[in-house]
Amino acid sequence: MDGVRGILLDSSVLLRSAADDVNGDIGLRPGADYLLRRLRYSNIPTGSNEIQAPIFLRYPNIKYLPRMNVKGMQFRAHREYLMKRVFQVRRDSYIFTLSVWTTSNFVKESFLQEMSRTYSCSIFCLSPEANISIEVARIWEDKGGSFIHVVSSCRDNFYHKADCSGWLKDLLKENHPMEVMFGESWLHQAVEDLFYAKMTCTFITDAEYVFATGMSRIFIHKLEELPLLICHWNKKVMGKELLTVGYAMKPSREEDFAKRGAFPLRPTQNGLIFLPLNYELPISSQLQLVDAVLHKATDEILAVDMVSPSESSDRVTFTRNLQELQRYVKCQLDCCVIDPFNNILPVLDRLKIQQILIGLAKLNIPGGSKIRAPHFLKVDSFDKPGLEQRLAEVKLSLPSIVKPQIACGVSDAHSMAIVFKMDHYKDLNVPLPAVVQEYVDHSSLLYKFYALGGKIFYAVKKSIPNADTLLTLFADEGLKPLHFDSLKSLPVAKTQPNGDEHQIDLELVNRAADWLRRTLDLTIFGFDVVVQEGTGDHVIVDVNYLPSFKEVPDDVAIPAFWDALKEKIVSGKSKQTRDIS
Repeated sequence: MDGVRGILLDSSVLLRSAADDVNGDIGLRPGADYLLRRLRYSNIPTGSNEIQAPIFLRYPNIKYLPRMNVKGMQFRAHREYLMKRVFQVRRDSYIFTLSVWTTSNFVKESFLQEMSRTYSCSIFCLSPEANISIEVARIWEDKGGSFIHVVSSCRDNFYHKADCSGWLKDLLKENHPMEVMFGESWLHQAVEDLFYAKMTCTFITDAEYVFATGMSRIFIHKLEELPLLICHWNKKVMGKELLTVGYAMKPSREEDFAKRGAFPLRPTQNGLIFLPLNYELPISSQLQLVDAVLHKATDEILAVDMVSPSESSDRVTFTRNLQELQRYVKCQLDCCVIDPFNNILPVLDRLKIQQILIGLAKLNIPGGSKIRAPHFLKVDSFDKPGLEQRLAEVKLSLPSIVKPQIACGVSDAHSMAIVFKMDHYKDLNVPLPAVVQEYVDHSSLLYKFYALGGKIFYAVKKSIPNADTLLTLFADEGLKPLHFDSLKSLPVAKTQPNGDEHQIDLELVNRAADWLRRTLDLTIFGFDVVVQEGTGDHVIVDVNYLPSFKEVPDDVAIPAFWDALKEKIVSGKSKQTRDIS
């Protein structure tokens, strides 16, 4: 049996009424934007339906219709919210029936069309007599599985007679009174989309009972709960072979991954589904649905103690949300964390990662290319005497790059400087403690490598010019320290990169990637390599956790990303089974 193959959201659950807004405007309900953004890239067809329920006026003679131009099908409006257009005039036994829409109908339809463009969802405008299954089938391909129809209880009467075999109805419960009054020959809608009461929490929260009893109706509290329901349904009908990955990262990063198809709610080709973890809902219940948690904990850092000798994540102050996730993950013994929070600590500390990279020397073979760490020195103060001698002792010469010791997670982690003279170190505006790193001449070519499990990919990018070029470019400025933010304003060469200028030793770099994976115990990470002019040394100048790998084509990178995650989950479950036995 297949899982969810389509989601239809009644407009009543997405749109707040004009009466709920201080300006009288129609807009999205709380939680609707959250839901629609995640359904947009879920790989599950999503749409919204609006019931076109016109108001019917019946008159014994057409001449009694006041102030109407029947031929032109137009009305004169008495007030802004009154009827604007006649959609149908039908004569039946000398009784004329007019089907009309009010202003709010047109505003709502216009808003839905704009919503369709923003969130890439289908819009179905239906009459109360329409068969939803037939209408939806015209648009969405039948690939097996069930539809979910999310309906406000105030609109449920429109659907209870519909032929909806293969549909799971998902109701948001609420009170929605509507009153229509008639006075003389005028139509007045006294209360338009007015809610006298907020949503009432009369919901069935135990989906297990619903699935066990074969019910076709489930009540949910919030729109944000719908992804959980989809995951629960998919796992129930598709079995334990389907693995769920819950993910937590900042919204901009999540959207960057999602729009490339990395986080589908519909099962991937290797049997994964992805659930966005929502801190507005109980984390404990969400973790019960997942087999693994994929996190970008560096998005949730408030501070890092660079002085503490501790090797645990206690030296990092995370946000309250991330701390809550950590607490509950510890209680879910069968939940795999990708990757354990302690494992990412080295990539937070530029000094620590440089010290680890010294171990690359054991990979070098006599007569072959050499891979190494850059020369470096930790500095606690730029004014401390003897700095020049200390730099010379570790083979550091000018120019050099000065970076904060903390590598990510805080606002100034990427505030760096290129120093051309020794006296530039005085009053240098780089956060302390800092790491002074060798400036490697590398023909302005940077090789960005990505390790997705056991698969390695790379891309060639423009980089900082060689030292002599920098000296020429900035001579007019008196060779002052060149400050930059490495995420925004990295000074790069103007010429296009040409990877053929260096013969990079891919076999050597692949060995280094494998060594890093085992040493750091990370599943998905990236590292930057430059090839030094003259010596041909391969120098790893940076390592980072869970990069975007967007330089790699999506049709190659995303399946490799899924494979890496599944391999980690399966191996983790196997290890857990062995430990228990």
